[in-house]
Amino acid sequence: MNTYFSHETAVIDEGCRIGEGTKIWHFSHIMPNCVIGERCNIGQNVVISPEVTLGNNVKVQNNVSIYTGVICEDDVFLGPSMVFTNVINPRSAIVRKEEYLQTKVRKGASIGANATIVCGNDIGEYSFIGAGAVVTKEIPAYSLWVGNPAKQIGWVSEYGHRLEFDAQGEALCKESNQRYKLENKKVFPIK
Repeated sequence: MNTYFSHETAVIDEGCRIGEGTKIWHFSHIMPNCVIGERCNIGQNVVISPEVTLGNNVKVQNNVSIYTGVICEDDVFLGPSMVFTNVINPRSAIVRKEEYLQTKVRKGASIGANATIVCGNDIGEYSFIGAGAVVTKEIPAYSLWVGNPAKQIGWVSEYGHRLEFDAQGEALCKESNQRYKLENKKVFPIK
C-alpha cells in the first residue's frame, strides 16, 4: 500500500522511493530511481529526472524541471517554472551524459519563480534566490540573490526576512527573534 498520494495522471517510473505523506499532482513525471522524502509536495507538470534526490518537506511548484545531478536537502522550496541545468555546453547532436554536473540545494533554501540554476553551483542553506535570477556561481548560506546574472544584495534569516547587521555584526530576525552574526563574509545563527 502506498503511503503517499499521486494523481491519476502522474507517471511514476520503476525504482522510485517516495516517502510517507508526499503528494504528486497532475501530469507530473517521476523518472526511474528517484528518491523523494516524506511530506513533499510535487506540483503539476513537474519533471523529476532519473536519480534525483529530494529530502523531506520539499515543495516543488508547478512546471519545474529537476534534472539528473540535482540533490535537494530538507525544507527546500522550488518556485513555479524554475529550472536546473545539468550540462555546461549542451548540444543536441552530442551526448554528454557523462558530463552531468551535480548541484546541491542545501537545507531550507528557496528558489523563486522562473529562476535558472546553472549546474555545478551549490545553493547554501537558507539562502534565497529571487524570481527570475540566473545563478552562475556558488551561493553562500543565508544570502539573498537577484538578477541576471544573479548578484548578492543582502542576507536573510531562516524565516526568509532580510537581516540588518549592527556595528558588532549582529542582526535579529523580526519574526523568529533568532540572532545572527556576520563574520568574514559568512552568516550563522547565534546559539
